[in-house]
Order: sequence, then structure tokens, then C-alpha cells
Amino acid sequence: MNDSTTEFFELSHDNGVAHLRLNRPERMNTMTPAFFPAIRDAVRGLGDDGETRVLVLSSTGKHFSAGMALDVFAGDDTMLVTGSARQRLAFQESLRKLMDCFSALDEARFPVICAIQGGCIGGGLDLVTACDIRLCSADAFFTLQEINIGMAADVGSLQRLPKIVPQGVAREMAYTGERMGAERALAVGLVNAVLPDTAALHGRAMALARTIATKSPLAIAGTKLALNHARDHSTASALQQMTLLQSAIFDTGDIATAIEAWKEKRAAEFESLGAASQV
Repeated sequence: MNDSTTEFFELSHDNGVAHLRLNRPERMNTMTPAFFPAIRDAVRGLGDDGETRVLVLSSTGKHFSAGMALDVFAGDDTMLVTGSARQRLAFQESLRKLMDCFSALDEARFPVICAIQGGCIGGGLDLVTACDIRLCSADAFFTLQEINIGMAADVGSLQRLPKIVPQGVAREMAYTGERMGAERALAVGLVNAVLPDTAALHGRAMALARTIATKSPLAIAGTKLALNHARDHSTASALQQMTLLQSAIFDTGDIATAIEAWKEKRAAEFESLGAASQV
């Protein structure tokens, strides 16, 4: 895997830990339509390569992301035109493609840890709710901004947020567009920890990522599949899925390796998942 830089982010790799860092601080890491396929392709590329065991998603500057750039809504993008039946059908297809770009994080066969500083607004919240684990700095705040500009959020927050925080909390955020501070975000379960500053935040995110990267990537991938299925299905359905999943991923070699390393009080060494075939 090669490190790379795009208009929107920098991507680096170190011993199974990939780090994708948003890098438009002068624009508060706002998103343009081109951002969405760029992050989708980067995440799915990591999955296809098979070497990544965990991804850290972080940002630069004062704010994590101010969401979609407002000039996108003020422009004449044909994607936003809904005057005819054909245009509305095209709008639906375009929106499905935008949703799929953040779903790439949720569907990745490795965990995604998100480190959030400052504002996480609108599309930024759509992005972080698609991640497995969220950490933030003390100055972080979260806003479902879309209601403040006259629209319903439409790229994942309304669907994912109520599965992370209580329904009433999600609805209050969605209906009011008010800011939720870091301590409140911790109290309701939106984030796992609040760190004093950005340096401590990134340090915690990378330490957590390195811990996950020491585990069997096969077991981690299976665990994420099971957790995602359980989140979206009944317990009975999830248990049935687990019988099939475990029969597919149960690896006595990885188990023996893990037990031996545990007894010897050292880190285990596991094979990577390997590359996925290109279709």
C-alpha cells in the first residue's frame, strides 16, 4: 500500500493501521460532491488490498468538518433539480450514490475509529456516525445542521444516529439543529471518550487502533459483521447469522497463535486478510 494525498485528505499506512486525515482546514474541511466518491474509493481500496486492520479517520484545523459546502446548494448542479418526474428519479439515484459513499465505512471489513475536534456539522455528522468508534476533544460539538437550512438530513444521520444514541436525543438534534457539546455527547453515548485537546485525541485514537491491529484480522472482521447484522436485525436473525458466520471464519490456527502469544505475554502475529479479487 502506498501513502497518498488528494484534494480532500491524506492517507498513510503503518503496520496495519491506515490513517485518513481530512486536509482542507482553510475551508473547515467542507465537502463538495467530489469528496464523496474520493473517500468511498479510498476506503474500499483499503478493503480490497487486505492489509489494513483498522482505519483512523481524523481531521486538521479548528473543526473536524463543517459538512457540505453551502455553495453546492446555491449552485446550478443538475443533481439538485427536481422539477420533473425524470429529474426526481435521477435525484434519487444520485442520493443513493452519496449514501453509498459513507456506507463504505460501515461496510468495511475493518473497524473505523474517528477522532473529532471542533465542529462536526451536517455532513460531518453523517460521516462519523458511519464509523465504529468515535472519540472527541473537549472543544468538539455536534450539529444536525440540515434542519437549519430548510432540509432534512439525507446521507445517514437520521438512520444511524438513533442506533447510537437514545431516540429522544436523536430527535431533539434532528428537530432543533442545536449544538451538542462534548460532555453531553459522551453522556448519551455518541462518543466513547473526551480528550483534553487534539494532540491527546489523536494519541488515544492511534493507541486504540494499534491495540485492535494486534488482534486476528479474521476475528475482527467477523466480529464487525456480527455486530452490524445484530444492530439491523432481530436477535433470532442475528443468532442464526452467527452460526453461519462462525462456521465460515472459525480458524484454529489463529486461535492457537493467539493463545500461545497470550501465555508468553507477547503480541501475536497474524496473517493479513489478503486482497479481494477485482470484479
